[in-house]
Amino acid sequence: MQIITLGDELLKQKAEKIEKIDDEIANIARQMLGILKLEKGVGVAGPQVGIMKRIFVTHIENDEERVYINPSILETAHNTVKYEEGCLSVPGIYANVTRPESIKIQAWNEKGRPFTLEAGGLLARVILHEYDHLEGVLFLDHVPEKKREKLVEKYEKAKGVKP
Repeated sequence: MQIITLGDELLKQKAEKIEKIDDEIANIARQMLGILKLEKGVGVAGPQVGIMKRIFVTHIENDEERVYINPSILETAHNTVKYEEGCLSVPGIYANVTRPESIKIQAWNEKGRPFTLEAGGLLARVILHEYDHLEGVLFLDHVPEKKREKLVEKYEKAKGVKP
């Protein structure tokens, strides 16, 4: 399992619902948490590791590791906050993204148990960022077009890709 990066078409595709939460899904979740730790990230979604399933994991400082399977965003705050985001699939590129300051999400964990979570601050932002991955949306898609084009160009130049 490895992180796929900008340019891979999988990052633009919607992930499929997980029909059965079993040992295979629990193993995928463990591997994703391992990648998250290895890459020193705060969240990673199935599509980022080439798994087109509705699963993501988070682990931010002062919070537990969490697995979200078939998540649904139930509520988002009206108030928004702008904050600099990056992404393991777009290494070295950062941009300000405006998101709701808090959310309420429902999902299932790797044991097949449903849970509802209200989150604010960084955790809410990470959840929304990873949820976007399940929808085929990158954080760069929230950036104005001219700025996005410059950031993609910067990324490609850093990677040695010719535009």
